[in-house]
Amino acid sequence: MIRRFARPYARAILDVAGTPQKANDLRKELEVFEQARRSAADLQHMYKDPGIALDVKLAVTQKIAARLGLTPLTIKVLEVLIRNHRINDTAAIAAAVAAYVNQELGIVVADVRTAHQLDQAETAELQKTLQEKFNKGVELRVSVDPALLGGFVARVGSEIYDASVHGKIEKFRESLT
Repeated sequence: MIRRFARPYARAILDVAGTPQKANDLRKELEVFEQARRSAADLQHMYKDPGIALDVKLAVTQKIAARLGLTPLTIKVLEVLIRNHRINDTAAIAAAVAAYVNQELGIVVADVRTAHQLDQAETAELQKTLQEKFNKGVELRVSVDPALLGGFVARVGSEIYDASVHGKIEKFRESLT
């Protein structure tokens, strides 16, 4: 779900980027910046504190962006977010950009829980299977849940596909009662 305040920023990013692919690249850079911001308590404090001058925030952001190798367009987006007091909402804005990009490119997001860490071949096979199922591109978000015992559970939108050992045991248990 896209947060309401993030929509105009996400739409503007898509417009400025020009293509969904470029907007997606910009989103990834915003996520890199957000990860750096969240990992440093000093940065969190600085961006929240209204007593710290805008020029200081912008200068610090420029230095961080240079170290992270962010593009000039991403830096301009960060500056706009700082000026509009939305820098602490970068994660929500990046998520909104991702949702719009996925919509434009016809990609669905599959949240997948697996019993064990998947290797590249297993991940590719799972992605291929889900792409065939939905006849769309699929972006996987994989997490490990040992309680599944084996297999996986995939959630795409409101649909859930349970191909786990745990799920099969539960279905068998229900059929016995």
